[in-house]
Amino acid sequence: MDTLSQLKSELEGEFQTTKKFIELFPEGKNDFAPHEKSMKMMPLATHLVEVFEWPNTILNTSELDFGKGDYKPTILSTKDDLMKKLEDDYQAGKNALENSTEEDLNPSWTIKNDGHELASWSKYGAIRHALNQITHHRAQLGVYYRLNNIPLPGSYGPSADQQSF
Repeated sequence: MDTLSQLKSELEGEFQTTKKFIELFPEGKNDFAPHEKSMKMMPLATHLVEVFEWPNTILNTSELDFGKGDYKPTILSTKDDLMKKLEDDYQAGKNALENSTEEDLNPSWTIKNDGHELASWSKYGAIRHALNQITHHRAQLGVYYRLNNIPLPGSYGPSADQQSF
C-alpha cells in the first residue's frame, strides 16, 4: 500500500475544502464565539489552517512539548492573512509528505506537556489525527458561519446552501 500518496491525496482534498471555507471568512467577526467556553472565530480559523503544516512538524520531530514552548499559536487578524497561512502551511505539509518514505511513517511521535505524555502515535497515526483535526475544526467553523447567516460551501457533499461540491 502506498500510504504516503493516500495521505497526500487526503491533505489535498482537505485543503481544497478548507480553502472554500476560508474564502468566506467574514471580516469584522474575529471575536465572535457562540458560547463563553468557545474559541473566538479568528483563533479557531487560524488554528484550522495551521494544522495543514503538522505533517511537516510530525515527520521532522519526535515530539511536541507544550510546556517547553515548542508550540506557539499563530495570531492573525484578516482573511488575507488566513489565506496566506493556509497556502503556506499546506505547502509545508505537502512537501514534507513528498520528501518522506513509507518507513518515515513508522517511528513514534508524542505530544507532551512539560515532559508529561499526553498522547503518542506512530507518525502515520499522528498525521491521521491531524487530518481528523482539520475536519473537526472546519465543522466547528461551519457552525459559527451558520450562526452568522454565512452560506456554507459543500464539503463531502452538497450543503443546504450549495448543491454542488
